[in-house]
Amino acid sequence: MRMSSSFATTPVPPYYTVIFSSQRSAGDKGYGAMAERMVELATQQPGFLGAESARGGDGFGITVSYWDSLEAIAAWKAHLEHQVAQAKGQAQWYAHYELRVAKVERAYGKSPD
Repeated sequence: MRMSSSFATTPVPPYYTVIFSSQRSAGDKGYGAMAERMVELATQQPGFLGAESARGGDGFGITVSYWDSLEAIAAWKAHLEHQVAQAKGQAQWYAHYELRVAKVERAYGKSPD
């Protein structure tokens, strides 16, 4: 997924996060267009709170999406168009990936001055 470089705005915890770490395979093969569509689609899903994403020049990337419940995460995973993207990711876009789901219990940071 390609996201803006800005931080996601999340509510006061608790909420949930999906951490998707991936190593891209060579070549685009339609990845860019699908990634943009998945961002568009994810933002329309009930329970979606936001996301942050970065990818290095070596093809390694991390996308962190935030959700209000485990049910919202399960619904996103089961979404038909997202399932197509998942299958293509496994078959052609990712050489390796790891997905982790976690509950955010506490969150804090420093705002820009």
